[in-house]
Amino acid sequence: MTTNSSHAGPLAGMRVLELAQIMAGPTCGMMLADMGADVIKVEKLPGGDDSRGYGEPRVNGVSAAFMMLNRNKRGVAVNLKHAQGKEILKRMVADTDVLIENYRRGTLEKFGLGYDVLSKINSGLIYCAISGYGRDGPYGDKGGFDLVAQGFSGLMSVTGEPGRPPAKTGNSIADINAGVLSVVGIAAAYAHKLKTGQGQIVDTSLIEAALQQMYWHAAIYFATGKSAGPTGSAHLLTAPYQAFRASDGWINIGGANQANWERIADVLERPQWRADPRFATNMARMENLEVLVAEMTCVLVTRTRDEWIAAFDKAGVPVGPVHTVEEALEHPQTLARNMVVDLVHPQAGPTRALGCPVHFSETPTQITRPSPLLGEHTRELLREYNYTDDEIDAFVADGVVEEAAAVTT
Repeated sequence: MTTNSSHAGPLAGMRVLELAQIMAGPTCGMMLADMGADVIKVEKLPGGDDSRGYGEPRVNGVSAAFMMLNRNKRGVAVNLKHAQGKEILKRMVADTDVLIENYRRGTLEKFGLGYDVLSKINSGLIYCAISGYGRDGPYGDKGGFDLVAQGFSGLMSVTGEPGRPPAKTGNSIADINAGVLSVVGIAAAYAHKLKTGQGQIVDTSLIEAALQQMYWHAAIYFATGKSAGPTGSAHLLTAPYQAFRASDGWINIGGANQANWERIADVLERPQWRADPRFATNMARMENLEVLVAEMTCVLVTRTRDEWIAAFDKAGVPVGPVHTVEEALEHPQTLARNMVVDLVHPQAGPTRALGCPVHFSETPTQITRPSPLLGEHTRELLREYNYTDDEIDAFVADGVVEEAAAVTT
């Protein structure tokens, strides 16, 4: 079967079935689609992806969260609890490269649609399972959520300010990173398949995606046997490397080595700090961090954020603003890297989305298709799998599949 990729990206020719919802799995499918794979979002009935039901913000009744993670995909709505729904999926699996799912372990097996069954239909199938805790181990049967994974991994114990309650990161880092890790695993498995024709299971989880973010903290624990606590925006191993207040906002200053520290002292017109025994070495600065931050802040609050950024840039010191979301998304550098794209959704109308963060010189990514309505491509896709219109009409009537109603904006 010829895939219906929206563009000739590096993964053009790969067909993907995404049986996933909310965030981790859809992040994976979105990135594969951006890189040219023909990603078919297979949504459950009734209701589809749970994120369709998320509350505000909604755009003309459409969940903004759902639209963000499901662009560049075609959508089919199938009731996998129905015997005919199972047969539809099996027919689709026979001619696909990758299946992504983020159900609790054993759920698809209960439907008779686990890897043991599907791999007999298609020995080249790459079956990507994203779960809370992985497919084995004492917690393998537990469901997972981003918040729980952040707590399990120790990430919450090192996030936020010292002396305050545990804090999660502002974003869903376990969910998002699990999706990214799945893309890496699928790409590696696809390379193996192209050489051997053999498929396999790609298995990752939210806890592993969160644990992977703990490299420095794990290094400290393995070396000392001690668990580091939260340090706010400060670095665990070097100083000054954190956010500082200017007169009109915050900036990040990266004094990650001795040369940069000496440049910082010069820019702040405090050359005596170079020889000050409290600040002369990185170890001394770490031991006297509270004093160092107070001394630097006294100087930094005398000028604006932009003035300090210009001064540090001129001296070659790593520096940058602490942006609001609006400032980050409207910044000329963000726009120059095509990290904001425009789309027109059939119900929501004109919308914007984040672009693809990976760039290719010969096979560029493209974002050309808005997120699908529930069942928007059901008939189109079932025709591609050689179902007749009469069969599709019967499926719709029996509640096996669902088609999207026509929408005018």
